[in-house]
Amino acid sequence: MKALREAVASGRIRHRAVKDELRENLITRLRAGGPLFPGLIGYDDSVVPHVSNAILSRHNFILLGLRGQAKTRLLRALTTLLDDEIPVMPGCPLHDDPLAPLCAACRAQLAAEGDDAAIAWLPREARYVEKLATPDVTIADMIGDVDPIKAARSGRELGDELTMHYGLLPRSNRGIFAINELPDLASKVQVGLFNILQEGDVQVKGYPVRLRLDVLLVFSANPEDYTARGKIITPLKDRIGSEIRTHYPRTRQDAMQITAQEAWLDRRSPASGGTPIEVPPFVREIVEEIAIHARADQKIDRRSGVSQRLPITALENVVSNAERRALLAGEAVVVPRVSDVYASLPSLTGKIELEYEGELKGAEVVARELVRQAVATVFDGYAAPTDARPIVEWFDRGGTLELSDTTPAAELLGAVDAINGLDRVAAALGGRERDAEPLRAALADFVLEGLCALKKISRSDEGRLLGTPGNARPQSRPDPRDLGQMLEDDDDGSPVKKRKKYYN
Repeated sequence: MKALREAVASGRIRHRAVKDELRENLITRLRAGGPLFPGLIGYDDSVVPHVSNAILSRHNFILLGLRGQAKTRLLRALTTLLDDEIPVMPGCPLHDDPLAPLCAACRAQLAAEGDDAAIAWLPREARYVEKLATPDVTIADMIGDVDPIKAARSGRELGDELTMHYGLLPRSNRGIFAINELPDLASKVQVGLFNILQEGDVQVKGYPVRLRLDVLLVFSANPEDYTARGKIITPLKDRIGSEIRTHYPRTRQDAMQITAQEAWLDRRSPASGGTPIEVPPFVREIVEEIAIHARADQKIDRRSGVSQRLPITALENVVSNAERRALLAGEAVVVPRVSDVYASLPSLTGKIELEYEGELKGAEVVARELVRQAVATVFDGYAAPTDARPIVEWFDRGGTLELSDTTPAAELLGAVDAINGLDRVAAALGGRERDAEPLRAALADFVLEGLCALKKISRSDEGRLLGTPGNARPQSRPDPRDLGQMLEDDDDGSPVKKRKKYYN
């Protein structure tokens, strides 16, 4: 204890409140430059500056956003702004400061041992406490209560301060306490947070003792619930210092970075034979476009949002379908195709909440249409400079193709070899003759699925690709001028002058 006092007096160990600690460490990091919260993509110019302002203001704050917007990830990243470790009283549930203890037991220990009292060191990871709010959370869970068993074992009166059982909030003393989905807390529990947010203390039921806690409180909530008409108590809302809005990725590139960071794609292991996985860029883009289209679709409930988990799980499912095909066909590399995206519908239907119109159509129909729109958008961007008319004409002249998501690469390439112009379009999109068969097959599949999505060619109920009925080449018809001449000719073929013409 004496050594700790000397270290604090000399400045070797900083002694400060947790909000000051976060503020000063943030200032140091801002001066050094670089990302404040590595791993959070797309928030550098929007959410992160607001969070920084809240910390610099020493505010308790709340993150408002729809599901899948990295709210919890951002709250957990706050621990990177804490010191590596701090001194605490050993075994104290409040992580008491040895120089300013709160609980009666620590005060008694220091009075008895003085400078000989032992101290412990608490790492930054142990200073973050998180609670998912549910309606069954009680004041005792959150703040604390009388512990009759503790009183009986120690032979103390129930009114003795040493018989307290501390809840989660006191146990987060000298750290960060996060509550996810704040409006789901019962009203009386929300009332119990008033004092800690404004006066900085709590009172455990049955004790005339106010614990002045040193804690940063952070929350998350859905904007729909965080209103006067929702489940939040207005006085609690008024006591929260900053209200910060989160959002979905604003560009396709940001979304692709997030999905690449979070999706489980590195599956090489001894059990799988170490088969490498190559995901073409257009497949990644299509998967992200599904979520982008879903967020703008009138058949999907926008208040619920479309989580960023949708493209993450979809891409994992796409790769799994390609992996299954490669294993069955004995291919050396796993290359997902656009047809694998259609096979990932089970990972899409559970991620969207439908409006009434969508319920009438069904989740699978809506999801399939979203995939089609995404394929059309991405293919249109890739193939805009190319001329795909020879491919369309090949199908309009009666050409058909039977392919599925399980067709091996060699078989697919052999089937499309007869299609005029397909190799030229594939080459314009980046295909090369020296590429492995699975890569060339994925590109050919992209061209065909793209034309199908743009409705240049059609697909039968059995999955066969064929020409669009409206684009079928018509049979030769007589020229209208010849028809007019026929009307003017007499039955014997001789011309009749000044005959009146009738047109339907």
